[in-house]
Amino acid sequence: MRFAFLLIAALSFAMPAFAEDYEKGPNGGLMLDVAGIDAELMTSGNTVTFNIFVPNTPKPVSTKGYTGAALIVSGGSRETLTLAPQGENSLKGEAKNPIAAGATITLTIKTAEGKSGQAKFKK
Repeated sequence: MRFAFLLIAALSFAMPAFAEDYEKGPNGGLMLDVAGIDAELMTSGNTVTFNIFVPNTPKPVSTKGYTGAALIVSGGSRETLTLAPQGENSLKGEAKNPIAAGATITLTIKTAEGKSGQAKFKK
């Protein structure tokens, strides 16, 4: 019994922790808190879009004055996109290739108020 308890304890420390708890965004995408806002990831073909909202609400936040970048890692390939404000509350960028299922997309963002942060999404 003692051996089983020690084995379970050792395995729980060896397993990676999942730090990100995704919420479902107003548009059905994955959403995470970052830099005092909620960022919702949407992908379509080569396009990466982050919709920005007031935390814990579907109220859009203007992206005027925001800057951002996305790092897309899929298999052995890596690509960095510059994100530009698009529409009322979005940051958008175009990748060279379609975004593959299972890709990891890391958002780096700076708000108009100067807050910055990063969030990692797994597509």
